[in-house]
Amino acid sequence: MTEYRHTVTADIPADELFAFLSHPENLPRYFPEMKVAEPKGGDSVHVEAEVHGERVAGEAWLHTDPATRSLKWGAEGPDDYHGELSIREDGPASSEITVTLHSVRQADGGEVQQGLERTIAAMTHTASADADVEAAEEQGGWTSYDDKKDSSS
Repeated sequence: MTEYRHTVTADIPADELFAFLSHPENLPRYFPEMKVAEPKGGDSVHVEAEVHGERVAGEAWLHTDPATRSLKWGAEGPDDYHGELSIREDGPASSEITVTLHSVRQADGGEVQQGLERTIAAMTHTASADADVEAAEEQGGWTSYDDKKDSSS
């Protein structure tokens, strides 16, 4: 069994990041190979992904634990693929995210580790962007620089 792990800090509160990641339908927004992720009840999720140029569909599972801000997931298949994600508070508006992947598949040239790092970067960027949009909507929408400049004249 091969293990891959990556930890990063993100500028988003831990609860907001967990809320975003605990919804499997968000997977395709930050994991480019994932094309469909549909919750089917309980921990069951129907997934479709592009794997080495081929579209593959299957059933996976995703277990969320809000009390520990952690996720565990996996999918049946020849690679025995599964993983864990944990989020801890790293300040009032900051989180530390650790993702660990396990697979019997051995990849050449750091392919899996690089993919893990890219996915975590996309995950934190997308979650932060969503949080920014929600905050702006709660405050009545975005204000452009020109609007601010005009009102101060």
